[in-house]
Amino acid sequence: MESNYVIILDFCGGWLNIIHLTKEEVEASEKYDDFEEFLSTLEDKYGFRLKDCQWMTTETLKICRYEDGKEVV
Repeated sequence: MESNYVIILDFCGGWLNIIHLTKEEVEASEKYDDFEEFLSTLEDKYGFRLKDCQWMTTETLKICRYEDGKEVV
């Protein structure tokens, strides 16, 4: 699975950051044994601090948002 998106939950600021990695960033990430090491190189560019976050990667992205038990389109 190629990591095209990084989803970062910043629990210090209560932010959800969704980063669509560029082709160059995907290629750069493949040079690291540890993806989190690669993410640390993006902290300044995207304005997050790994020590304040949880993160996950995904190949594709689908966003679902709910209010009052119903999906909001």
